[in-house]
Amino acid sequence: MSILVTGGDGYIGWPTALRIATRTDERVIAVDNCARREWVAEVGATSATSVADPETRIEAAREVHGAANLSFVEGDLTDREFVLRLLDTHEPSVVVHTAAQPSAPYSQINGERANFTQHNNMQATRNLLFGLSEQGLTDTHFIETTTTGVYGAPEFPIPEGGATMEHAGEQDEVPFPAMAGSWYHLSKSHDAANLRLAHDQFDMPISDVRTAITYGTEIEETRPDDRLATRFDFDYYFGVVAHRFAAQAVAGYPLTVYGKGEQRKPFVSLEDAVEGLARLALGETADGHTVYNQVTRPIAIVEMAETIREVAAEHELDVEVTHVENPRDEDETHQMEIDNDRYMDVIDEQRATFADGIDDVLETLLAHRETIVSHEDRFLPDALQE
Repeated sequence: MSILVTGGDGYIGWPTALRIATRTDERVIAVDNCARREWVAEVGATSATSVADPETRIEAAREVHGAANLSFVEGDLTDREFVLRLLDTHEPSVVVHTAAQPSAPYSQINGERANFTQHNNMQATRNLLFGLSEQGLTDTHFIETTTTGVYGAPEFPIPEGGATMEHAGEQDEVPFPAMAGSWYHLSKSHDAANLRLAHDQFDMPISDVRTAITYGTEIEETRPDDRLATRFDFDYYFGVVAHRFAAQAVAGYPLTVYGKGEQRKPFVSLEDAVEGLARLALGETADGHTVYNQVTRPIAIVEMAETIREVAAEHELDVEVTHVENPRDEDETHQMEIDNDRYMDVIDEQRATFADGIDDVLETLLAHRETIVSHEDRFLPDALQE
């Protein structure tokens, strides 16, 4: 038996595979088609960190951590025959599924990217679920990172999973409705529905881990050797807002908050995201279908900017926070509330605050300042390019 980590070349998938491999003697197989590298290059961007090829990463993991149980398989999960061979060969007891085209902005470029995103993401998940069923592996714990983006921005507190619906004097527990705001997020809404159906039809243990905006550049296992670094995107399409703000700070630009910036978004550090996935993979498999909100706390955009400014000062960067007219149709004061008790029970406590994560991010970006400055057109908002 073994543990599969799909998306094993990605920002979250690689450090997750590495952490799991250092905590178990079971074989851990990182699986990826390495397409993320191509998507980022396609939009004219690059990772700030130098991303070693999979073979070099595996070699480093064995040299630095003695992780002889970690290996890499290259393949496309949308190819049903590849997935069937993969499952037949390795017979996983756990699948940690982090593989996806993960960018909402990329999915919004045009119809071609929207179609690609939804086909790629949902086809890969369906192939894995049906493959496990057809290979007689329905006891396999299937853990998928979906996204808190499936919830949209409702005015009521967001539950961990379902909600109670009342109508005509009767009530029942129902799945949270798909309120996603992009073709990418909607692909994950469809995935969440398919996970529920797979549990009902195949009696497969499912963990739907709804991942928040993830910040940070290192975990304990990647620090000792540059070959172990995960990728770090800072551009408009693949870099999250906190990372783009940090890139603006390093490049000498003000942090531009749209409007009031009081709306809160869900965040989780890379450390806390990886720890939760590793514990779910290596812990006792919960029966049934379980939803986790993988978030430590919501943070207001303006608070995020001010925190980056304060941490930047510790790195001798003089950064201003400015407010510009909001080009988006959104509630600038929306105070998101999101339940996360179930996920916090998994990780016990928050390991990295937002300030901790940003300190790591700035250290990384400062070490690669030339790369940041040479690609500033890829992350600067329109307000700074006019």
